[in-house]
Amino acid sequence: MSEASIGSDKGIGMTLAFGAVAVIGAIVLFGYPTQIGRAWGFAAAFVFALLAIVTVQVFD
Repeated sequence: MSEASIGSDKGIGMTLAFGAVAVIGAIVLFGYPTQIGRAWGFAAAFVFALLAIVTVQVFD
């Protein structure tokens, strides 16, 4: 009987979810008509892209 551990795909799923929200933030960044909306889109894209990268590192 082997005693290999089974890895979880939780990190991949969370990375994809954070990446999807980052893409939505980038769409808001380029598509929102006011400067404040674009700033919030940039903030969302930046923060969720950072979280996607950190998630890969944490669950590795």
